[in-house]
Amino acid sequence: MLDLKPLEETNRLLFTVRLRPVHGDRFQPTGFPSLGAAIYQTKDGQKLLVESAQSMANRMEATCWDVSTNAPVAPLHGISHVTVTRNGQFLTDSMLEAHRLNSAYIERSEGDFFKTTLPTAVGVDKSQPIDRPKFLAALLKYDIGCLIHGVFLESLDGRLRIARALSAFIEASDVNVAPSGGVKNDRVQATKEEGKTSSEGFGNVPFSRDEFVAQRIDCHINLDLAQIRGYALDAHAEKLLILLALYRIRKLLGGDLRLRTACDLEIDNAESIVATRPDGYVLPDIKELEPAVKNAIAQCKNQMVHTTVAFEDELKKAKEAAQVPADDSGTNDSQND
Repeated sequence: MLDLKPLEETNRLLFTVRLRPVHGDRFQPTGFPSLGAAIYQTKDGQKLLVESAQSMANRMEATCWDVSTNAPVAPLHGISHVTVTRNGQFLTDSMLEAHRLNSAYIERSEGDFFKTTLPTAVGVDKSQPIDRPKFLAALLKYDIGCLIHGVFLESLDGRLRIARALSAFIEASDVNVAPSGGVKNDRVQATKEEGKTSSEGFGNVPFSRDEFVAQRIDCHINLDLAQIRGYALDAHAEKLLILLALYRIRKLLGGDLRLRTACDLEIDNAESIVATRPDGYVLPDIKELEPAVKNAIAQCKNQMVHTTVAFEDELKKAKEAAQVPADDSGTNDSQND
């Protein structure tokens, strides 16, 4: 039986997991608009952000989703989430959406879920302080992932916000640029015709490319146990949240870490993954976690529901959507941020 007692006396569960490229030394980090690669100087030298917290949240949630059935993976059947359909067919799910329960497809769905059911469950009243126990119970009921990856229900009330309890990022240390390049060959016209530009796809187009090498690549994972305990849910729900977080960590590290075409990573030593806090805590194996999670879900089944809503609005094309006024709420498009 899986023992969680070693976690009872600590506020954080921290892992630093050494990674390496599957082949060679080079890798491609995440890039940001108008910034490119995120390189920064620390007291220990130059470092590079390989994968952001927003992206890692997406990847951890993806480990819990079965794309072949458009549902949570089998061991997680019974957890709460909201499925969105269109014309009777699967469209998306709160587990996949950037803003979870505050997804535009849920907010603008048919029926009363976002208009009445969810606000009533949360206890929305802008003239009163947030009823936090009611808010947390509603998140557990309709989308338990909100209590792990965070949520911001700004469309209901700008005060309805939960920070991430589970976060991660990948960072490289002592990095150097590995410059390279190539050319897009046009087998019909090697040079551009007059009046035609490379952006139109004609002619040979040379390009430069920057990848990186590093002395060390680490995946840093932080599970805020104090935050989970601070929800003040019952013991069964608290245990389920911790197990779901451990399940996500194990599935992420035990799965495919090919982040991009030129960023294929693996654990340097996969025999055991040991925490830096509490010192010596070993991440449970997936064979231990799956039955424990199933049992915890069964114990909380009366506190969770699977909701289905229908989104029947016209789906805008990309150019049309770009003409819609930007939302100045201060949120971004990264899931669970």
